[in-house]
Amino acid sequence: MDYTSIEERMNKTISVFDENLSEVRAGRANPAILNKVKVDYYGVPTPISQVAGISVPEARLIVIQPWDANILKDIEKAILASDIGINPNNDGKVIRLSFPELNEERRKELVKDIKKMGEEAKVAVRTIRRDGLDEFKKKQKDSEITEDELREAENQIQKITDKKIEEIDQLLSKKEKEILSI
Repeated sequence: MDYTSIEERMNKTISVFDENLSEVRAGRANPAILNKVKVDYYGVPTPISQVAGISVPEARLIVIQPWDANILKDIEKAILASDIGINPNNDGKVIRLSFPELNEERRKELVKDIKKMGEEAKVAVRTIRRDGLDEFKKKQKDSEITEDELREAENQIQKITDKKIEEIDQLLSKKEKEILSI
């Protein structure tokens, strides 16, 4: 029996969850928070990373140096319009994003947010499991597979699901430690 499509869909869910976690601002400068910020570059929405160099010289500072100095203001506008919650500091050559220290209340709020994201990822994985089980039950109903094969498929799909939920929990606890230890 082939479970690769089920496993691939679960892996995609986990990678989306991991990407979403990387965009959570944990008090430390992480260029990934700029991934979804687009700059209007000659009429085309373009990711900042494609029009500027992004560096992290300090733990709580991101420096954006555009390759074309004319788009400095556009990058600043794009950052202000995004919901990353940081005011850009433009000195005419580069833009600096300074990350404030997180207070205890904000940390707890972030942990609550990422736990909610983790729960949503787990629900998505369980939905994929249910779809896979329904597919195998239909095959059994149509006499394509036997009852024993159905039971084996249910066991295999459950093992895959358990493994993926454990991966989500590991990613979650790693990010939680990162947020609380800063």
